[in-house]
Amino acid sequence: LYPLYFIVIASISNPDLVNTGQIAFLPRELTLEGYARTFREASVWRGYRNTILYTTLGTCINVSLTMTAGYALSRRELAGRSVIMKLIVFTMLFSGGIIPTYLIVKGLGMTNTIWAMVIPNAVSAWNLIIARTYLQQSIPQELLEAAVMDGCSFARFFWSVVVPLSTALIAVLALLYSVGHWNSFFTGLIYMQDYAKYPLQLILRDILIGFQSTGAADDAKTLQEMQRIADLMKYALIIVASFPVMVLYPFLQRYFVKGVMVGAIKG
Repeated sequence: LYPLYFIVIASISNPDLVNTGQIAFLPRELTLEGYARTFREASVWRGYRNTILYTTLGTCINVSLTMTAGYALSRRELAGRSVIMKLIVFTMLFSGGIIPTYLIVKGLGMTNTIWAMVIPNAVSAWNLIIARTYLQQSIPQELLEAAVMDGCSFARFFWSVVVPLSTALIAVLALLYSVGHWNSFFTGLIYMQDYAKYPLQLILRDILIGFQSTGAADDAKTLQEMQRIADLMKYALIIVASFPVMVLYPFLQRYFVKGVMVGAIKG
C-alpha cells in the first residue's frame, strides 16, 4: 500500500521536497495546485467522458459475449467443443501481430470510431476459460435436463437459471474487463486520430508531454517553474486516473476472489 500512499501525499506536497526525498510518511507544505490545474483542463473532463463511455459499452459487450460463449463451451451438447477450445487457447500463445490487426480494423472502417476501442478485444481467451470452467462446475447437467423436460429452451435456461447463479462470475468478468478498458492506452494510441475522441490515458500523457516540452522556454527560472508544475500534475493525474477503479474494487473484491478461485480449479 505504501506506493499508493506515497503518490497521494506527493500529490498534495511541495514537489521540491518530493524530488529531494524529504517526503516519506507525511505531506509537507500542503498544496492543491496540481489538482486545480488538472481539473481546469477541459480535455481531462472530455477524456473522462470518453473513457466512461468506452468502459461501459465495452464491458457490456465483453461480459455478454464471454458469458454466452462460456456457457456454450461448457455444455456437452456442443459438438467439437474441445477443438474450439484448442483454437481459442492457440490465440493466447500466438497472435497475428499489430500490423495485421490494424489493417483488419482499418479495413472494417472502425479506425477513429468508438468501435475500435471495444470490438477488437471483445473477448479475452483467459476470461473465457475462467467462465467456461466456472459454468461447468456450478451448473449441473441434471439441472439443464430437468429444465428441458419442462419445456425450457436453451436460451430461456441461460437467462433464467445460468445468469442468476453466476453473479460472482459476472462480477469478476466485469471487474477485469472494466479495469482493462479504463487503463487502455495502446488501443487508443493506434486507432484514434481525433483528439476529441481520445481516452483519458492519452489525454493525461499529452498534458504531461505538453508541460515538459514548454519547459524548453526562455530562462532557467521558467524552466524550473514548468518542471515544478509538471511534477505536481504528475502525481495528481495518477490519482485522478486511478480513483474510479479504486472506488469500484472494494465492492467487487469478494466476488473477484470467489470467482477466480472457482473458475481456476478444474473439478
